[in-house]
Amino acid sequence: MKPVFMRLSKPLKQSSGSRAGPGGRGHNVGMYQPPQFNSKDREYAACLMREHAFASLISNDDDGLPFVTHLPLHLEDRDGAFHLLGHCARANPHWKYLKQRPTAVVTFLGPHAYQSPRIYPDLARVPSWNYLAVHCKVEATLIDDPLAKDRLLKKLIGDHEPPYAEQWRTLGEEFAHKMLAGIMAFELELTELQCKLKLNQHRPESHRALREGYAQGNEQERELAQWMDRLGLGGNS
Repeated sequence: MKPVFMRLSKPLKQSSGSRAGPGGRGHNVGMYQPPQFNSKDREYAACLMREHAFASLISNDDDGLPFVTHLPLHLEDRDGAFHLLGHCARANPHWKYLKQRPTAVVTFLGPHAYQSPRIYPDLARVPSWNYLAVHCKVEATLIDDPLAKDRLLKKLIGDHEPPYAEQWRTLGEEFAHKMLAGIMAFELELTELQCKLKLNQHRPESHRALREGYAQGNEQERELAQWMDRLGLGGNS
């Protein structure tokens, strides 16, 4: 099964998507995607990108090898088009790679947890791992204007610690300019994405036990239980 990619030039519907194979558009964002786990619901993807905003930005360095920066990103939905805002240290060469080669990949990993074979009514089963993930193909635009970087930072502050905005404003213009000079900001326009929700959808006989076990587990497992409810996988089987 070739991966199905969401085209983001307009709002997505459940039936949106097209196949892309090696060499085709979207090849760089490829992820193994069995059909039972493939979600084409853009709201599920947006929810994961906002609730698990610590992402991996991946592009090629000057030697042609993947270069990865782990960073929080702010998601904006502008008339059906997704944009991600973020920044890295100016000393991080990643922004130079983005300037030379703006096409990149961003990945988000949501909650994930072990799946025990004890959830099945028979013994001929094996363990697995459940997880939620979003992979995006993006086009990067660098932002180095101090006022634009300040606006971007305030959006990230609003995501993670809104009260800090007041402290940032009181630190003084000289300090702010020094801090802003030490970073390079960027906007990442999403051109394609994949959303994978792996929750054992194709094994309905396991759903009740799986959901009950996760509901009593750690934070990530409880979140997976909530996603099972959202997807109608609570299970009475």
